[in-house]
Amino acid sequence: MSQAPLLTRMLVLLVMSATPATAEVLVADTSRRHVAITTGFTGTDVLLFGAVEGAGDIVVVIRGPAETIVVRRKQRFAGVWANADSVVFQDAPNFHQLATSRPLEEIADPATLRQLNIGADNLEFTPAPRDRHRSSLEIAEFRKALVRNKRTDGLYDTEPAPVSIISERLFRTPVYFPANMATGNYTATIYLFRDGAAVQLIEKPIVVQKSGFGAEVYTWAHDRAPLYGAAAIVVAIAAGWLAGVIFRNV
Repeated sequence: MSQAPLLTRMLVLLVMSATPATAEVLVADTSRRHVAITTGFTGTDVLLFGAVEGAGDIVVVIRGPAETIVVRRKQRFAGVWANADSVVFQDAPNFHQLATSRPLEEIADPATLRQLNIGADNLEFTPAPRDRHRSSLEIAEFRKALVRNKRTDGLYDTEPAPVSIISERLFRTPVYFPANMATGNYTATIYLFRDGAAVQLIEKPIVVQKSGFGAEVYTWAHDRAPLYGAAAIVVAIAAGWLAGVIFRNV
């Protein structure tokens, strides 16, 4: 797993802890720590809110969970489109959304944003060992395709959502969690920027889980796969037999 984003945030925390002790200038929280995916789930908003002392810019990043993603390139063979090549990226975030109090380019320079992995275009992906022999140009091409596909699915940010600041102290922003989001552990990171540098950050966990009958079926299918498969076969045979009886009597 690539440790760059985590190590960078730890470095920011160490730098801030090394500064003279001052009153906490940023407080933040989320309206929900748990998102339940039930039957018919169509997406939901999670509100992030807080307060800041003094001037500064607020940047909110929602990340997670990490997954292994295969990016495939298609080519036309004899009039048919088929997979021709692929690259595997490890520990890429399934979800990445962004909200800012001002345009991102006005808050920090590109190097700082890349260092902190803020914004989909600045995410750092680690190729699997089998693909590390490829040139940086090839990796960059597949990386762009990954980001493009995630944006098409609504899982990566295209433009930052606005962070509303009230009375130069309170701030809030709703973050939309779509229906096709993955289950797992998410992290909401709230940054306070001043003069182009991140001076404080707060991280809040958000857990996304399946709930209800669908969750029970999902757990059974994964934890007891042989029994689930046998039950599915029995149900399919029974349904076919019942349909045959019904149509034979019609």
